[in-house]
Amino acid sequence: MLEPDPKVVRELLTRYASLRIAQAERERPATARELADVSYTLCVMMATTGIHDAVAKADALLLAKGRTPDAVRTADPDEESGLSLAV
Repeated sequence: MLEPDPKVVRELLTRYASLRIAQAERERPATARELADVSYTLCVMMATTGIHDAVAKADALLLAKGRTPDAVRTADPDEESGLSLAV
């Protein structure tokens, strides 16, 4: 099975969250359609049938990809923690 590109997954999760917020603030047909499209795309990309499972799998994928040897550094009091702000 092919693994989705983490950058694309992160972009979709961000778009999904933004659309959910926009729809909660003010329901609009265009926003609802776009939210349905993004939800469908996330489900297909993560090989799930429900958006909650897709979001959980996407989060797990991003967490796993964030733990590569380059991303994990020992904590040094004089340096940054090594945690990404882009998650």
